Amino acid sequence: MQRKIIHIDMDAFFASVEQRDNPELRGKPVAVGGSALRGVVAAASYEARVFGVRSAMPSVTAKRRCPQLLFVKPRFEVYSAVSRQIREIFARYSDFIEPLSLDEAYLDVTADRRGVGSAIRAAELIRRDILEETGLTASAGISYNKFLAKVASDQNKPNGQFVVLPQEGAAFVASLPARRFYGIGPRTAERMAGMGIHSGADLRAQSLGFLQQHFGKSAEYLYRASRGEDDRPVRPDRQRKSIGGERTWAQDLQQDAELVAALEQIIDIVWERIARQPARGRTLTLKMKFADFQQITRARSVDAPIPDRAGLATLAHAILAGLLPVPRGVRLLGLSLSGLEAPLADAGAAASAVAEPAPAQYSLRF
Repeated sequence: MQRKIIHIDMDAFFASVEQRDNPELRGKPVAVGGSALRGVVAAASYEARVFGVRSAMPSVTAKRRCPQLLFVKPRFEVYSAVSRQIREIFARYSDFIEPLSLDEAYLDVTADRRGVGSAIRAAELIRRDILEETGLTASAGISYNKFLAKVASDQNKPNGQFVVLPQEGAAFVASLPARRFYGIGPRTAERMAGMGIHSGADLRAQSLGFLQQHFGKSAEYLYRASRGEDDRPVRPDRQRKSIGGERTWAQDLQQDAELVAALEQIIDIVWERIARQPARGRTLTLKMKFADFQQITRARSVDAPIPDRAGLATLAHAILAGLLPVPRGVRLLGLSLSGLEAPLADAGAAASAVAEPAPAQYSLRF
């Protein structure tokens, strides 16, 4: 029963939405989030990436690398609406969809519900529908497991797709730089290089014992992935551990009234995200970063899941009240809700969603 997995990844999603909605930004280097003086880049257009601008980069660094960079305030409510539109397209082609974020998801298309006849063709049609209905481009990776599909989606970006067939998996993985394996960051890649591990082939040459000795819990994943193996199913019931949001202000917040008003904005952002989820949480964490970049967090838990915005706001303001007055200016505020629980009404649906497509429907070709 060979799975057919598609990984869809929107191209520079936040920045592309801004360029779509504002013709004056098209073809220009755009950074979503931050400003020329402070903050962090949330997303960068491909025109900005040419200059080395990346997400999570300090805005000052981004502006230095690309003096003509245009900063745009994020519109998360718009990105969320577009994401829902895209997921409706996914649902036409599969009942087994695992969203990873607003702009990417896995689809198991093994059961050919549309009678397309080919996983490659299904990816083409999904990307076509997204472009026609949203005006945005997406890239796709198609393979027999999640690891390879995700790696493949990055091969022909932007606005492209790439397939790794079952007979090609081992050779494809052997050719990958070690840095392309999930979870291998710059520091781990540097450690590996010191051991002579530069590629998937080098990883595959190591014993499981060696990998366990040097990479601990990641060892089994690295051992299997380096052989093109990944048995994880697409899980429509994938639960988020927390839901949150934060904002950096152009001017430091000094007064109690300023912080109270700013917190209301964060509550709006976070509740809008919570309201779309089939879960509620018990623990609320407030994050505060000061002008000197030092930061603190304060959390408070309640006995029952927070049911509505009013409950969220009451708890958030209670946490903030315990920190006032602040000793120095505040540049960032954030909130996150954790301890998430699915409603009882959704329990049966969540359990049934774990099942994979019926074996009798395994007919789709690559």
